[in-house]
Amino acid sequence: MQTVTSVVSGRPLPVADRTVRSVNPADLSDVVAAVSLARPHEIVGACRTAHEAQAAWAAVPAPVRGRVVSSIGRLVEANKDRLARLVTREIGKPYAEALGEVQEIIDTCDFFLGEGRRLYGQTVPSEMPDKQLFTFRVPVGTAMIITAGNFPVAVPSWYLVPALLCGNTVVWKPAEYAAASAHALYELFAHAGLPEGVLNIVHADGPDTFAGLSDALVAKVVDKVGFTGSSRVGSRIGSLCGLHLQTPCLELGGKNPMVVAEDADLDLAVEAALFSGFGTAGQRCTSLGTVIVHESVHREFVRRFDAVTRSAPVGDPAQDVVYGPLLAERFAESYEKYLGWIGDRATYGSTGVGRITADNPREGFVGDPSTGLYYHPVIVDGLEVEDELFRHETFGPIVGVMPYGTLDEAIELADLPGYGLSSSIYTTDPAKVFAFRAGIGAGMVSVNNSTSGAEAHLPFGGNGRSGNGSRQSGQWVLDQFTRWQSLNWDYSGRLQKAQMDVAVIEPDPDFRLDA
Repeated sequence: MQTVTSVVSGRPLPVADRTVRSVNPADLSDVVAAVSLARPHEIVGACRTAHEAQAAWAAVPAPVRGRVVSSIGRLVEANKDRLARLVTREIGKPYAEALGEVQEIIDTCDFFLGEGRRLYGQTVPSEMPDKQLFTFRVPVGTAMIITAGNFPVAVPSWYLVPALLCGNTVVWKPAEYAAASAHALYELFAHAGLPEGVLNIVHADGPDTFAGLSDALVAKVVDKVGFTGSSRVGSRIGSLCGLHLQTPCLELGGKNPMVVAEDADLDLAVEAALFSGFGTAGQRCTSLGTVIVHESVHREFVRRFDAVTRSAPVGDPAQDVVYGPLLAERFAESYEKYLGWIGDRATYGSTGVGRITADNPREGFVGDPSTGLYYHPVIVDGLEVEDELFRHETFGPIVGVMPYGTLDEAIELADLPGYGLSSSIYTTDPAKVFAFRAGIGAGMVSVNNSTSGAEAHLPFGGNGRSGNGSRQSGQWVLDQFTRWQSLNWDYSGRLQKAQMDVAVIEPDPDFRLDA
């Protein structure tokens, strides 16, 4: 077991009297780390340190900052297996998925290496002679980034890499239950040559994080907030930032729908439903929430989905399984509440419902279920719009199914819960594809693909209860970590007043061609 503590300006903070344990959810006897928790004033101190380091970091030319990002990518690549195995141990993500998560960091760094030479502004023509107009991207300043633990290294990289590339300094607060993975990622960033104070990591619980952020905003040492987590907490952070006239980058929850049309390839749709519904034990923000199936193929879809899910390997994440345990005890407790919402609905997908135990076994389970937080996959058929399971994110291995009659009805059902992160449609009809794309409120749409899965160069983010319209990944995230600055340069030797000293060339509005 290691001790993980906050690191500010390259120096670990003294071990606090308050610690929490990060525990392997696949083996609850395995304590991965003792996590020393910072107090609000220490969070403010970290933000102040980052704020003081920002001007010098912004003065480093952007292409040079890009080379630092490239070095981060190469270090992550060299440590790919070790970092992935730590992720698997600490949060129970299957090893193959953990490798994919680490690869996403590498892809992000590869992309943003080039952006260091493409932080373009524009040269804009002026309406007056002997005058030039320009625009520049400038860093926001100091960012505080708060991330969840279900993607403990990939999602933080979506914030950290572009923020640093753009000349910002960062204070990063990861999830306590994924602190060892976060610390490992921090070490890789630090050994890429970042100056002291440019990237700092603090560990704290939720209330102290909120209090520290609030105080840091009052002290004007935080200029941007990035948050990945629940819609409830995101709403509070959005309100707090609004008091200081800041717009945070919010990446929140989802109740991601999949529409299966009457002409869909059902086997392909079922494969996607298994992956997006039960991958990472349904603990992704893009996890499938409800499958909305045309009434003509509804019964057949449920039959096939049930069969595929029953035969899917579940268990030890170090082996070849679809999913392993829930992330931590807190998520098991909340998931138990969601299971209570099933009521008397018909369920499919496993030999039981709830936690997998000797008394509630899962046929074909891989490993020993008694060691960890393992739960049956559950398919709930016959959902209705009034059901809690239909309206709320459930963050666990549970997928709802309901029928629809017309595509307009399917789109209305897909949007009804009020989230707007990811969505999917399975069809062979282009007309349905474009009607769905135009009607759905989600920020991301997949056609004949799952609701889960993001490429590092495509905008990622949602609307409604899923976020405030901000986007991560690709060139679009640059708008989160830079501000536009305009410059007008008049070299005419006289004061030229816009809209007043503009030359006018008069037309002849009465001219007509001969008949």
